[in-house]
Amino acid sequence: MPKIKTNKGAKKRFKLTAKGKVKRSQSGMRHILTSKKKARKRTLRKSALIAKTHEDQIKKMLPYG
Repeated sequence: MPKIKTNKGAKKRFKLTAKGKVKRSQSGMRHILTSKKKARKRTLRKSALIAKTHEDQIKKMLPYG
């Protein structure tokens, strides 16, 4: 049986937690940061979890997660 290829784009964007959930980083922290409030930027630094509707699709892209 051949090995399954990992999707490189998904590998860079997502990580699996110990319980098997998919973790992602928040968007909106690349540019135009002067107009955003400090509290908003602070919350954007934290990671978030993927919605359960997309979880299966991403796990297929990360077979050896």
